Amino acid sequence: MKGGSVERGEGASPRKGVTRGLSIMDFIFRIIAAVATLASALAMGTTNETLPFATQFIRFRAEFDDLPSFVFFVMANSVVCGYLVLSLILSVFHIVRSKAVNTRILLIFLDTVMLGLLTAAASASASIVYIAHHGNPKANWFAICQQYNNFCERISASLIGSYIAVALLIILILLSVVAISRN
Repeated sequence: MKGGSVERGEGASPRKGVTRGLSIMDFIFRIIAAVATLASALAMGTTNETLPFATQFIRFRAEFDDLPSFVFFVMANSVVCGYLVLSLILSVFHIVRSKAVNTRILLIFLDTVMLGLLTAAASASASIVYIAHHGNPKANWFAICQQYNNFCERISASLIGSYIAVALLIILILLSVVAISRN
């Protein structure tokens, strides 16, 4: 009997190593996603451009906070970045204790909530960016990107970082599910 339990203990060692590897990948992906959301929030939050109209005294200014979708985008990316930084604590805990299941379930739930928040913010902002680039002639909305090039480049780039974070959150959820199934 003891010999059988020793063999099981030795057989569980590679499984524990794979789960630890998943935990290390989880930690790395959380850092990358936090950097992506922080960069997206900063890029969008500092976006503005001023153009002269007829004289130097009359100017048109485009700022991110002129549109509520962009404000929501900055706030959502900031919240998700804060969450990802705080979740690094649990990620380190999972590296040390690879058999922890309850905290992984908690992370799956919270990651899913953050995924929904970030997807909603990125999607709302993507629709505004599309209208800024192409306009909508039926609604008499003109494309502003022909005049505000720098503004449009920055808001488009901030969307890329946010969608990278969305993809990483999906991967994080799948990693947690695989780690739970291996226990």
